[in-house]
Amino acid sequence: MKILLVYPKFPDTFWSFSYALRFIGKKASFPPLGLMTVAALLPGHFQKRLVDLNVDSLTDEDLSWADMAFIGGMAIQRVSAKKLMARCSQAGLKIVAGGPLFSAEPEAFPEVDHFVLDEAELTLPLFLDDLKAGKPKKIYRASGFCDLHRTPIPLWELINIKKYASLSIQFSRGCPFNCDFCNITAILGHKVRMKTPRQIIAELDELYGKGWRSNIFFVDDNFIGNKRFLKAELLPALIDWRKNKKGCVFFTEASINLADDPELLDMMGKAGFDSVFIGIESPDEASLSECRKTQNKNRNLLENVKNIHRAGLQVMGGFIVGFDNDTQAIFQRQIDFIQQSGIVTAMVGMLQAPPGTRLFDRLWKENRVVSSFTGDNVDGTTNIVPKMGLDRLMEGYRSILKQIYAPRSFYGRVRNFLQELKAPEFRIPMNFQRILAFFRSCIRLGIWGKGRLQYWQLLIWTLFRRPRQLPLAVTLAIYGYHYRRICEKYIL
Repeated sequence: MKILLVYPKFPDTFWSFSYALRFIGKKASFPPLGLMTVAALLPGHFQKRLVDLNVDSLTDEDLSWADMAFIGGMAIQRVSAKKLMARCSQAGLKIVAGGPLFSAEPEAFPEVDHFVLDEAELTLPLFLDDLKAGKPKKIYRASGFCDLHRTPIPLWELINIKKYASLSIQFSRGCPFNCDFCNITAILGHKVRMKTPRQIIAELDELYGKGWRSNIFFVDDNFIGNKRFLKAELLPALIDWRKNKKGCVFFTEASINLADDPELLDMMGKAGFDSVFIGIESPDEASLSECRKTQNKNRNLLENVKNIHRAGLQVMGGFIVGFDNDTQAIFQRQIDFIQQSGIVTAMVGMLQAPPGTRLFDRLWKENRVVSSFTGDNVDGTTNIVPKMGLDRLMEGYRSILKQIYAPRSFYGRVRNFLQELKAPEFRIPMNFQRILAFFRSCIRLGIWGKGRLQYWQLLIWTLFRRPRQLPLAVTLAIYGYHYRRICEKYIL
């Protein structure tokens, strides 16, 4: 059996980093970890070929080679997935689909022959058994959650790792919190399930053995879901693994209560983490209560962010406007918080209601769901009717982005951040592409760019005040260029 695994293309968004990737000669930010894991779950005698449309083209030869096409992806990849399925159908290939895009609303994809949904560790073996017996069903769903101790190492040999800016690894699934707008718990549950440290070290050894020295993203939706296990088991193993190794700096996602645990912050730094994405959402307590973001309530969010910076971890923040409790004042409050916190990567989006969430169910009953979910919460759209009115929300949303990514505000925020940041213990080794990225930034941002004065002011300030952070300052300046291009092209 010849299996063609295809990963749909991401659209141009804040998260694609498409304009930033060009500076370092990469095609995509991250590889298709889910499809590579599915490939590892397939029988060893199956022939497998993986095409990631974010880095390669799907050829007619690929389609004629295959007996069956496996397609996986997220909601944001819907448009590309639709085009991909049409092409597979035209080629006469049976289509097997899975992943968050298809698990949320399989009825929206009549062109799919077989849905292998939820966690593939549970549903893929059932499909394979039925396929072998010649009677595969239309849809396979799981009634529970899998044991991650049995999850195999992804088949990294199916991709060219040099085409990616970062590689990925997964330690846990599930989140103990219950945010109203988040579909993670609906998909993966509240109980945090984890791989063993031995599994994680084996995956890291494989990446290191392939010559990888750049960033590695722990894709967990909340890496600190089980702090006790982290501090007692995984982080000590990572600290030990890192001895006598170069590069391989980690970043991940976590909740704001990370700031409450100095020991955990210290251990993450020693293990090689230098960045963490945190859903701040809103500085407004009423809006946090509305969306059940209880872990963010009754705390000084601004000071929490600064404490994490002072521990050597850069905070990348997610923000949302459009809650029912939001008033006109929320837009300036968000701007003020972002600027004062020094969160350089501030992903601000309008509230959306993903299918399968309590928010979706509530707004559906109120006849306030008006379109399909795009999966991109920073694309300047929403699938709901906001209480403040769509025009008012759009105007306020644009005002936030226009201000926080304007060169003066953005570069000022970078300086604010670098003043607070404790220098991380580990860094990516300098290579030819990173040197080229510096010179490309000097030309594109320092000569052609609208904010060229602020660019040079930042670099000179960093050179004299934070010389070890000069590569980071250049990287953040390049990110700012990407954010501005996306804003100008699609939102403002």
